[in-house]
Amino acid sequence: MVVGSPSPNGDMEADQENLRLQLNYRTLSIHQTIHPENEVAPAKIADPANAIRQLDVHKISINDIFLRYSTSPTLGLETAALERLSKLGKNAIPPPPTAYYKKVLNYIFGGFNFLMWVAFIVTIISWRPLGGSDPPIFNFGVAMLLLLVIIVSATFYAVVDFHTSRIMNSIKSLISDDATVIRNGELQTIPVADIVVGDLVKLQIGQRVPADVRIVETSTDLRFDRSLLTGESDMVPGTIDLTSENVLETRNLAFKSTFVAQGSCTGVVFAIGPNTVMGRIVAMSGEHKFKLTTVQREVWFFTKIVSAVALSLFVLSIIIWAAWLRRSYPGFETASGAIINSLGCLTAFVPQGLPVCVALSLTIIAKRMAKRSILVKNLATIETLGCTSVLCSDKTGTLTIGQMTVQSYGFLDQQYDTKETSEKGPNLDALEPMHMIARLCNEAKYENRGESRTITGNATDAAILRFTESMSILPFSLSSDQLINAYDNTFEIPFNSRNKWMMTVIREKGRPDVDPWMLIKGAPDVLFPACTDALKSDGMAVPMDDDVRRQIRDLQDSWSRQGRRVLALCRKQLPALKMNHSNLSANDIEELMYDEVRDLTLVGLLGIHDPPRDNAKDTVDIIRRAGVRVFMVTGDFALTAVAIAKQVGIVTQERVETFADMRNADFGKEFTLLSKNLSDLTPSDDEPIRAIVLTGDDIIQFAPDDWNRLIGKYTEIVFSRTTPEQKLLIVEQIKARGDNTVAVTGDGVNDGPALKASDVGVAMGSGSDVAKEAAAIVLLNNDISSIPVAIEMGRLVFDNLKKVILYLMPAGTYSEFATVFANVFLGMQLALSSYLQVCFSITNDVVMSISLMYEGPESDLMLRKPRNARKDRLTDWRFFVQIYLFIGLTMWPCAMSMWFYYMSLQGLGFHDVILAYNKWEDGYKGFTIDQLTQFVAVGQCIYYITIVIMQYGGLLSVRNRRVSILHSSPLWGPRRNLVVVASMIGTVLIAVTNLYGPGLQKVFGTTPIPGKFWGLPFSFALGILLMDETRKLIVRTYPNSFVAKMAW
Repeated sequence: MVVGSPSPNGDMEADQENLRLQLNYRTLSIHQTIHPENEVAPAKIADPANAIRQLDVHKISINDIFLRYSTSPTLGLETAALERLSKLGKNAIPPPPTAYYKKVLNYIFGGFNFLMWVAFIVTIISWRPLGGSDPPIFNFGVAMLLLLVIIVSATFYAVVDFHTSRIMNSIKSLISDDATVIRNGELQTIPVADIVVGDLVKLQIGQRVPADVRIVETSTDLRFDRSLLTGESDMVPGTIDLTSENVLETRNLAFKSTFVAQGSCTGVVFAIGPNTVMGRIVAMSGEHKFKLTTVQREVWFFTKIVSAVALSLFVLSIIIWAAWLRRSYPGFETASGAIINSLGCLTAFVPQGLPVCVALSLTIIAKRMAKRSILVKNLATIETLGCTSVLCSDKTGTLTIGQMTVQSYGFLDQQYDTKETSEKGPNLDALEPMHMIARLCNEAKYENRGESRTITGNATDAAILRFTESMSILPFSLSSDQLINAYDNTFEIPFNSRNKWMMTVIREKGRPDVDPWMLIKGAPDVLFPACTDALKSDGMAVPMDDDVRRQIRDLQDSWSRQGRRVLALCRKQLPALKMNHSNLSANDIEELMYDEVRDLTLVGLLGIHDPPRDNAKDTVDIIRRAGVRVFMVTGDFALTAVAIAKQVGIVTQERVETFADMRNADFGKEFTLLSKNLSDLTPSDDEPIRAIVLTGDDIIQFAPDDWNRLIGKYTEIVFSRTTPEQKLLIVEQIKARGDNTVAVTGDGVNDGPALKASDVGVAMGSGSDVAKEAAAIVLLNNDISSIPVAIEMGRLVFDNLKKVILYLMPAGTYSEFATVFANVFLGMQLALSSYLQVCFSITNDVVMSISLMYEGPESDLMLRKPRNARKDRLTDWRFFVQIYLFIGLTMWPCAMSMWFYYMSLQGLGFHDVILAYNKWEDGYKGFTIDQLTQFVAVGQCIYYITIVIMQYGGLLSVRNRRVSILHSSPLWGPRRNLVVVASMIGTVLIAVTNLYGPGLQKVFGTTPIPGKFWGLPFSFALGILLMDETRKLIVRTYPNSFVAKMAW
């Protein structure tokens, strides 16, 4: 119902006879010249909170509102005023300021850069003052290398962050945010940013309030969702009267960024952009807070552990030198040498490529999202979506295209196809009341006139509006314009998901003696019990006895099984006396009308078809193969929902059980006392697939055990005739069982609570503002095939990061640390110099590991069960078995054997090298100190080249978890990744530069190595690859074997 309120001092009167309760506004002097300061928004006040307190727009009368903002209740703003006001700025809230200094500090000290700083500082100390009067240039060179790494890493993080932010902002700009306003007497749709103060805005259910608005006209059921502003989920009623002196508490204001949850209204804009209440709150909120994504948190946790281990070992190494080696073997190492040699403890355990790959993964995600026109509000949602185990999908506008057409209409004794224009149509005595209800009990409207008319309103009303226009052609010749001009709309209750019907009360113009009509359209199962008569195709009304009800329900069921939404059209003539209570409030009249929903005449039924999206079935099939159960949650009739569910592949079973079947099933007893093991509730792979359809009435009767049975035994579930509260309950109950990660898709206002409560909410770009605000992901092109792509991407990012760690750790923690361990505890010369250790960790390994982030999905990635986000971590015991007991245990002996092999060629046996301590000096075994130094330098470079080339085998091994490299070559096929080849070439070029660069040889003591030591490591790399290929073959051949159970 539309209501208004005159000014306390006004001279207007409501037209009591037609009871529209709408204002007849007096003529306003809207052409007057007003001073510029009255046009401009209030001057910016230092304290935003004080500015909010000073608002008085909610206290003044409606007449004064129109006067203050120089606008009209019928014309809105006129051109002259628009030109002046448009110069005052756009209606956009500037984002909160970013603390750039914090971001810069995070770039410089974040990730493993902290350890690099520690290494840099201790290296500088080892150069001076601990280096003595002639500090070694080697130490200074290592320090400069570490500083260069920090600078390059920080720059990389900054560039990636900037690039990712730019991509995400470009995606956000694709969202069309429009508003409906009245300007120059015409209804117009304009961008929200173009709204100006004084605009007359029309708001409907599901829309976001585009600016701060003073309500001047409203339906009786108007409700706002202010949770974004207040944090409270309860809906707030909207009125035209002052209800509180507090601006934030009064109900005659609508604030920017809140939502119309129910009803409709008209209002005058009194603040835009930063001058809105939301804009001022953003100004008070301070800086934008940085949040870690799920994977970033896991990597940060892993980083802290690794950093603690690295620092502990470094400190332990220094303590051992100071407490033991320095005293027992004087001259073995100086303080400067001990520090520089122990530096490997810091670099060996640092997978420097990991933070780089995490940062890079965000850019890769953002690019792929941009290609698919997917808005991701937080990239963490993609990671979570990869864990999805249950997808609850709305039907209309999500699985279906959301473009409805009336395909059939029927009466008690006949049904007709709208595509047929035969003369054998129904009698006009039946068709005229159907046309009246369909046209006048309808919230859809034509926005403009002419050939290119557009319709505003929900899809169902729009389809019915087009149906009524088709009646204007022969043979019917029913004129919608004549019908509209003949009746006044005196009262209205818009459709909502609770009533599941819409009501309009109309009265014939100029005929006060004729009783008004109450017109209702809505869900048949809701309206049938209120009907006492039904029309036949000849216009004759017959009583609704049991046979008639069965006949009507058979027609409804027949259409529903074809996937059509069925609506009942009803009417009732009201005694004029009932509509002639001018002293009743709007709420009293609404209660009176609710009481009158009885003794209705069923005029007819409409069958509305909304076909499934072309790719819906393929999309559902892909998601289900990925181990994700897909449930339908809809407000539609059960048979219609099941029909669509079968068409899109959500239901594949011929037998669809009901609530009664579930309670009577044999498996019911095993769930009676299972509340303590809710995390185990999920259907077993060995059990048959069960399908069930439930209604909102069934859900009301659910006990905890019923939820246990449902979630624990059924794979295919359709929830029908659900309310928003029940959709929310469904999501919460599924999340509470089976350790499920629940994703919800939807586009309507009634989907908002469920979208917000889910782990990942996915909204359609064409959906309501409420749905898009509540969702974490918005499919801007309404393409549901993007959902499995996003699921795959979430799994792929997590999978590739595991591969990065698996690649980095064996060579680092084993091969590098083994040299430090042998130096400190076994008195051997350092087999890998500190420079080469640092260089390998922060150049060779980083270059190679980056290629793994460009890996495509393995063939079985979308065939695996979803990862349990609550239990499955980035690393586990299987992971460390692969690192330390398999790959790592192979690498370091191979590298160390090359060191001893070279020494043996120089005449130094195993026992000559081990436990040498301070004996390694001039004359040892007949060699001069220069010869011994040269042996060590060549041996260190051999060790370095060995682990560089061995990493070829490590890289090719970790590219696949179970698939053979023969089916996933980096050079061809679906898993082609030429970045792998480029990284292999890159790492060898780095190695060649280190060994043959004259400047590097002089500063860091690197040197060329014999040719055969370039070739032998390739056999080690091949051996690692073949060994892992054998492991994968065993896993594939014997999936239940001990080896398979240990497989990562």
